[in-house]
Amino acid sequence: MRILVVEDNRNLVANLFDYFEREGHVVDAAPDGVTGLHLARTHDYDAIVLDWGLPRMDGRAVLQQLRDDGHAVPVIMLTARDQQPDKITGFRSGADDYLTKPCDLEELLLRLQAMVARSTGRGRVKRLQVADLVLDLNTFEATRGGKPVHLFPAGRTILELLMLASPGVVNREKLEHALWGDDLPDGNPLRSHVYDLRRSVDGPFDTKLIHTVARTGYRIAAPDTATD
Repeated sequence: MRILVVEDNRNLVANLFDYFEREGHVVDAAPDGVTGLHLARTHDYDAIVLDWGLPRMDGRAVLQQLRDDGHAVPVIMLTARDQQPDKITGFRSGADDYLTKPCDLEELLLRLQAMVARSTGRGRVKRLQVADLVLDLNTFEATRGGKPVHLFPAGRTILELLMLASPGVVNREKLEHALWGDDLPDGNPLRSHVYDLRRSVDGPFDTKLIHTVARTGYRIAAPDTATD
């Protein structure tokens, strides 16, 4: 599964990262509601773990925005609010499940897996494909010509956005915001991440799929749809 954790408690986020990744899942995190809402809108997650008491925008508002947008991604609210009226409010806001802190991590994972199974059906495989490049959205493993492609976390995010938009262009600003939000690092780190991604995706092959669009951004396209 690919899981988004929207939580401002750094220790809890670290524990969730360690446990979920050890169990073979891919995890992204957001420290506040605004960043969490942006990631949920721009990425394809299997499930979201959502705190209620978040900076900038509380979890209930994030959830209502997602549901108003038509996003049906399964969401479990993980919160210290343990009163029955709070639980009712959480479910009425669109939560699929509700768990109070502190929680058992194994129980949390089992609840996430049950939510995903109910919403997508067991065994359904989601994947993106451009030419002979395939990205599995369940495992986030990539292959090209049947051979594994190694991806760093930043490269995985870039590749997903490029493949979702293919053969269209993804501008630099969208890629940078997906990677760093409003805290853009100094220099031009995006170029370095795209260079590493190219080495993994195109380096061993004669046919290049990733293309630079001058003064705009990048695109990934099969040879018959590429123009540069």
